[in-house]
Amino acid sequence: GLYGAGQFNGTSGYEEAAAQGLVAGINAALALKGEEPLILRRFDGYIGTLIDDLVTKGTNEPYRMMTSRSEYRLLHRQDNSDARLTPLGRRVGLIDDDRYARFLARQEMIEAEKARIEQVFARPADAASLPEGVLIPAHGASVADLLRRPEILYDDTACIDKNRPPLPRSVIRTVQYDVKYAGYLRRQTAEINRQARLEEFRLPEDIDYKEIGGLRIEAVQKLSKIRPVTLGQASRISGVSPADITV
Repeated sequence: GLYGAGQFNGTSGYEEAAAQGLVAGINAALALKGEEPLILRRFDGYIGTLIDDLVTKGTNEPYRMMTSRSEYRLLHRQDNSDARLTPLGRRVGLIDDDRYARFLARQEMIEAEKARIEQVFARPADAASLPEGVLIPAHGASVADLLRRPEILYDDTACIDKNRPPLPRSVIRTVQYDVKYAGYLRRQTAEINRQARLEEFRLPEDIDYKEIGGLRIEAVQKLSKIRPVTLGQASRISGVSPADITV
C-alpha cells in the first residue's frame, strides 16, 4: 500500500522524480477507490519506458531518461503526447469535459486534414511553385505524396493547395510529421501490436518459477526476484532468454 517516487528508486533529476510522482499519486488514488492500477507501457510514452527500465533492468548509477532509451521514440513526439496520453488521463479522472472536448476536436482536425491532402493533386506545371529541383510526375501527385518527400514542408504546398482550411500550427505540425514519417510509423505500430499481445498476457502474482520445468536457473532467479506482471515485461529482463519466454 506504499507508493514511492523519486531518487530512492534509482533516478537522478527533477523530471524523472516528477514523472514517478504523477504515476504514484494516480495509483495511490486508484487503490483507495478499489480500481485497477494505471500501468504505462513502454510504447505509451517516456514515463512508461522509465518505470519499465527501473523495474526490469535496475540501475547501478543514477538513471536519466534519455530519448535513446526508448525503442519507440519516433512515436513519442511532443506534438502527439495528447493523442497517446489524454485517453489514459480521462480514464483516471484527470481530464475534465472541456479539455477532453478540445482534445477530440484537435484529433478530428488532424484526421480530416490528412484525409483531405490525399485528395488534392498537383500537376507537373505546379513544380515551378515548389522548392527548386522538385519534379511532379506526368500523372500528378497529391499534396500528401509531395509532403512525404524530405525536402518539402506543409507550408511549401500552399501555392498548390489554395483551398486549405485555416488550422492551428500545432495541428499542421502533427499532420506534417504523421504524413512524412508514415512508413516508419506503420512499422513501429506493427511492432507495438506484436508486443501488446505479450503485455496482455498477465502472469499470476503467486506463480512459482521453480516449479516450471525447462526454465534455466538464471531465469528462475531473475523472474522470482523481479516478479514481472506480464509476459512482455518478463521478456525484457536481462538474463531471461526468448527460450525461457517460450517455456
